[in-house]
Amino acid sequence: MNTATVIGRAGQDAEIRYFESGKVKTTFSLAVNRWDSKSKENVTDWFNIEVWDKQAEFAGEYVKKGREVAVDGRISISKWTDQTGEEKERFLIVANDIRLLGSRRDVEG
Repeated sequence: MNTATVIGRAGQDAEIRYFESGKVKTTFSLAVNRWDSKSKENVTDWFNIEVWDKQAEFAGEYVKKGREVAVDGRISISKWTDQTGEEKERFLIVANDIRLLGSRRDVEG
């Protein structure tokens, strides 16, 4: 089973893209804090989030830098070849549900 749930703060305003096919994709990064028992301090993990279709339109409008967000989805690998011909890959979470947390004042403040 491939499921992921993360709660954190958006690292930047969500970026929305519209495709000729009618599909909509929104991307943003999410900073998630966790306790590291070895170093005895909080550590921030960064996750790249990808959202499609209706949820993408919602995220594109409401996910702003600093906003606390809960994301449910699955882990995926994005692979591509860069301009030098080197193959690259990165992990990301493809979201199927986005929930805004906190208050509007948290974002504005």
